[in-house]
Amino acid sequence: MTSRVPLFIATNNGDIGGGEIMLLNIARAARSLGHSVTVVGPTHPAELIEAAKDEGFATVTLPATNRRDYMAQLRVWDKRQRQGLLWCNGLVPSFATSGHKNRIVHLHQIPVGKQKYLVAPAQRKALRTLVPSEFMTSQVKNSEAFPNWVSEVSSPLVREQVGETIRVGFLGRPSTIKGTHTLAKALKLLSALDKKQYTLVVAGEPKFVSEDDQREIETTLNALGDSVENMGWVTPEKLMKTIDMLVVPSEVDESFGLVAAEAMSARVPLIVSDAGALPEVVGKDYPWIAPQGNAAVLAQRISDLADALTAHDENFQDTISDSYWRWQENFSPEAGKERVRRLLESVEVK
Repeated sequence: MTSRVPLFIATNNGDIGGGEIMLLNIARAARSLGHSVTVVGPTHPAELIEAAKDEGFATVTLPATNRRDYMAQLRVWDKRQRQGLLWCNGLVPSFATSGHKNRIVHLHQIPVGKQKYLVAPAQRKALRTLVPSEFMTSQVKNSEAFPNWVSEVSSPLVREQVGETIRVGFLGRPSTIKGTHTLAKALKLLSALDKKQYTLVVAGEPKFVSEDDQREIETTLNALGDSVENMGWVTPEKLMKTIDMLVVPSEVDESFGLVAAEAMSARVPLIVSDAGALPEVVGKDYPWIAPQGNAAVLAQRISDLADALTAHDENFQDTISDSYWRWQENFSPEAGKERVRRLLESVEVK
């Protein structure tokens, strides 16, 4: 594909989540490679379209305020007006334009329930089907791994000496599927078993989390008493600068692991669960992986990492350095731009 062929990127949602962050990353990469990029989305929610406009991208705003109308409008627009390549950033635009030519299908989430039956029709006549990890290729037939990437999270090259209390960070939606309750239980165990003191620092808001789920999280957090700090929504930079380690204790198969990649870029010591693609992101030989949902083992991993952190042993420093370079080579904007370049050069628009 040459730069003379227009590239349209259709969003899955009008608001901004992980998939929409990747949409903007892809748009930036393609534009920097010389491609003409237009972002397509609904009138409401308008968050994604407004963000695209703010960055100077051309936009197509379709008159729709709900998913059904958006899909109908997208199919009509795509059939009648689109000239060039359509990058379908999610299952919604992929299914809406099923059977249309010159399309890339890009799925960011593992299809569950009825969604599983929409994937094959969505792929009909698509040039390629992309997913964020090798793990997800096992969940979506005829797909290829196209890993996500994140900007570098600024952090001091040499971290300050650890204080009397180890600050353990959590970034994301506090919820049971993200393992927030298991992390709280692990720290509760450590308060009785470990001589060190720990504070759980929670950054994020319970967006799209049910009331029952929120109550369960509140109960486990309240059990920590004064040893928990709620920051609410903050930037990754703000959280990373205030913690000694980050834990990603997910209990749902993750299609990638953006938070883990951000910690790697910031050189923040990291523990992940074995959920989905998380071990793939940190690397198969990474030492601080815990089985999902197991508070006892997670507590031991936290204690082990705290020991290594306070000792500043050579193996610990090497692991942090290796993680940073793994991010640089695989999940940085430069790596993402190269993936976009190779992909767009390999597709043939007819």
